[in-house]
Amino acid sequence: MKTYNFSAGPGVMPEEVITTIKQEFENNERSHMSIVEISHRSKKFQNIIISAEQKLRQLMQIPDDYAVVFLQGGGSMQFEMMPLNFATQHQNIAVLDSGNFSKKAEEAARQIGKNTTILASTKDQHYQKLPTLPSNFDASAFDYLHIVTNSTIEGAAFHQANLPQTSGRLIADMSSNILAEPYNVSDFDAIFAGGQKNLGPAGVTVAIIKKSWLAEQDLTGVGPMMRYQNHIDKQSMYNTSPVFSVYALDLVLSWVIEQGGVAEMHRQNLEKSGKLYAYLDQSDFYTAPVEKTARSLTNIVFTTGNLERDKAIAQQAEAAGLFNLAGHRSVGGFRASLYNAQPAAAVDALIAFLQKVEQNA
Repeated sequence: MKTYNFSAGPGVMPEEVITTIKQEFENNERSHMSIVEISHRSKKFQNIIISAEQKLRQLMQIPDDYAVVFLQGGGSMQFEMMPLNFATQHQNIAVLDSGNFSKKAEEAARQIGKNTTILASTKDQHYQKLPTLPSNFDASAFDYLHIVTNSTIEGAAFHQANLPQTSGRLIADMSSNILAEPYNVSDFDAIFAGGQKNLGPAGVTVAIIKKSWLAEQDLTGVGPMMRYQNHIDKQSMYNTSPVFSVYALDLVLSWVIEQGGVAEMHRQNLEKSGKLYAYLDQSDFYTAPVEKTARSLTNIVFTTGNLERDKAIAQQAEAAGLFNLAGHRSVGGFRASLYNAQPAAAVDALIAFLQKVEQNA
């Protein structure tokens, strides 16, 4: 029986990449030893990390005046690094609260002594639509505006076409939809993304930083590990890098390029998500509650309206080879994560299962 993994993260990886890792794990042709044994200071690994940066720059069309660094600590570490490095003038951060992870970023910044202002929130609407900038928003009073482009838990997304328009600095958490759809990097002053969704396994985090903005900051009192410039200066090897995760990320980036790049990933993701949303929208049994213009392409949230029934159906799905469909514990229902590596056949299998459940209800 063919099985499919709908986990929100760590998520599905390309089968070709998994095969390569298996083949190279014991004796990597580039290092003549296991990838988990090589030094992050070795020339072999330096070539891998340089390759990964070049491929990411190519895929995202990252301008030369932006630095790219590979870090540890996940997106949650960036909730603190970004404020420490960039909320230095006003000590004040504006946030659009579109879900769990934007709220966590706001809380983390506040706990390390930064002022935070939630400009708008859709919490009262269960995050089923996107918050919008107030008409009287004064960007000059804040160091930057923080957004999450894709709310992994709640299933709402800022796409390139509906990004908030601000005259100030903009930081984006792209953890769950980086490389899944095109964004103009120049519209942001900093971007970060945990690796365990569309970039590879857990353990590596990407940060894309506008160099000129970083150069303006007074980082007095900021520890060395929390300074982006130290990681930039050492080509992401200021301390021991997550060697295996960067190696796997490099393989995933090669795979994305081979598929046709971000444009092709976007086309496939529109097709996969569109097919699932179309089924859910015509169903009298399931509901996809997120406002259509705000719907995520990568994390499709839906429910029967009965959370206990949803749990039982998610358990039935595992017997059918469809794993990790249960929604986040804070939301319930279902969540089908359709990352780049998720094949179209997974969506077909999911729809066939959901139809069968609906017919027998």
